[in-house]
Amino acid sequence: MFCAGAALIGLCGAAVAGSDAEQMAAFKNPDLWAAPGGNFSVQRHSALKDINTGNVKNLQMVWAQSLGALRGQEGQPLVVDVDGRPTMFMVSGCPEMSKCNIVQALDLSDPDNPVQLWSYVKQGGRDASAVPRACCDTVNRGGSYADGKFVFGTLDGYVIALDAKTGKEDWVVKHAWPEHGETITPAPIIADDKVIIGFGGDEFAARGRVDAYNLADGSKVWECYSTGSDKDVCLTPDTNKAHPEYGTAGKDLGIHTYPGDEWKRGGGAAWGWYSYDPELKLVYYSTGNPGLWSPSFRCGANPQTQEACNNGDWDNKWSMTIFARKVDTGEAVWAYQMTPFDQWDYDGINEDVLVDNLDVDGKKHKALVHFDRNGFAYVLDRVDGTLLRANKYVTVNWAEKVDLKTGRPVKVAEHSPLLVGQNTQACPSAMGGKDQQPVSVDPADPANFYAPTNNWCMELNPQQRSHTQQGTVYVFANVYMYPEKPGVTGKIKKFNVVTGKTEWEVPDQYPNWGGTLNTAGGLVFYGSLGGDFRALDRKTGKILWQRKLGSGIIGNPIAWKVKGKEYISVYSGIGGWIGLPVTAGLDLNDKFGAIGATAMTKAAGLNHIPQGGTMYTFRIGG
Repeated sequence: MFCAGAALIGLCGAAVAGSDAEQMAAFKNPDLWAAPGGNFSVQRHSALKDINTGNVKNLQMVWAQSLGALRGQEGQPLVVDVDGRPTMFMVSGCPEMSKCNIVQALDLSDPDNPVQLWSYVKQGGRDASAVPRACCDTVNRGGSYADGKFVFGTLDGYVIALDAKTGKEDWVVKHAWPEHGETITPAPIIADDKVIIGFGGDEFAARGRVDAYNLADGSKVWECYSTGSDKDVCLTPDTNKAHPEYGTAGKDLGIHTYPGDEWKRGGGAAWGWYSYDPELKLVYYSTGNPGLWSPSFRCGANPQTQEACNNGDWDNKWSMTIFARKVDTGEAVWAYQMTPFDQWDYDGINEDVLVDNLDVDGKKHKALVHFDRNGFAYVLDRVDGTLLRANKYVTVNWAEKVDLKTGRPVKVAEHSPLLVGQNTQACPSAMGGKDQQPVSVDPADPANFYAPTNNWCMELNPQQRSHTQQGTVYVFANVYMYPEKPGVTGKIKKFNVVTGKTEWEVPDQYPNWGGTLNTAGGLVFYGSLGGDFRALDRKTGKILWQRKLGSGIIGNPIAWKVKGKEYISVYSGIGGWIGLPVTAGLDLNDKFGAIGATAMTKAAGLNHIPQGGTMYTFRIGG
């Protein structure tokens, strides 16, 4: 057990039992894909190597299964052992309430000919208002499995635990309220016999929070907000003990770093991915933007200047923050804000990947790696939150660097939107150097990550605020996004988070809005929004195999094995923020539509990609 430095915060040594022990045993079985990110660390690595650089050219599709809904989704299936039977679970998106978050269970006993065991759609109590209140797109990022239960969230706010064998409801709780701007798109994490989940809604004036529910019966264990009083945010006198410069309890920073009552609409929703260290008993997640995109309304300085709004008084805590919380109580051990006083919509929700024995300046760390929307790849010691690296992984002009001593970015005023009506250019765009599409890493090579990136810039023009109503679009900015280089909108790259160097990259005409999977077979799998599903050589980045699927890909590949055969599965179906203009049929001549997505859709030619909603599965032919 590696727990160096844990004595600083009184952690380490707790026994691993219950759902943790069950899941960790499943994670050690490479034939399964037992959690959204493959394991608690969300590394998206498979130890399988039957499919490798030598034979991947023979990879063939063996079956496909409709998700039951036309749109694609940003998740992945699970493959778990349910009482000795290999079973796959899938969740669809929510284009409409009659086809909202369809769950399917497939028997993989004959892996070339799966049989549907059951399907489930919640009946009764549905809230159709969730569909137009979902930003951005009505996707779902999957579910989690433990103790014979498959647990997932619905767009209209329910967290549901189903009996994995029968599909019958075990328990149902109401977690999010669309009338307050809250909709569920993330996959929950199951940790320490608890189901932990947040929701989306920053663009609808939601106030972000994360709740933990008992896996056994759905009763609430703890609830922690992203804004508000120290008590609401679950801060304690020991929070950020090692780094008080990040902010401490005693000042209610979640209230006073907003003007007036803006903290009540302060965003900070945790709609991305969650990770967990079962030895430290810490759960990690990151929060989104602080509400409206017109920054001056979140700054109480008078006069409002770039310097006055960025002196620390108006940081809009605790939006854009990586939280490390005790899994049993929710108490924040440390909290690091990446983009204080956000001026670009650089949501911080991207995955927090956990790696061990990462060598930084000659010292091994239990590390957390986070590729943020703002274009920086952060490396922190996950025990106490020490910031070790913050390297640019795409073109970034809004900040010169991140000061490793203070943790604060050194902003560039010329590329920092502020006043109403003042048009400002910035790179990356609001969709970020990378959005929620997950990176992957081989735990044996913890410095090198395989990252899907966006390569776009933008012009952002803040607008006058016209209301403060939750559940109504709360943006107030015109955004025009465009490719940094004509003809290239996406890249897959191998990036060293310690040195900040790109080892190789593969440019693409289409955005790469799906995640990556790396395998012990020396491969990286990923898909593009053009529908191309590819396998690369991990060492060189050379494309070794590709197939055109039925629609654009925004899902994340997984690897699994049954009866001696390795399989690769991935969702196809255009969607997500970048695909919303297609799925919603928006006018592409409106360059500000879908908060700037229409211009990128038009530039990338995504209007020529058919819609879908299918899971494809591949294995070596013969």
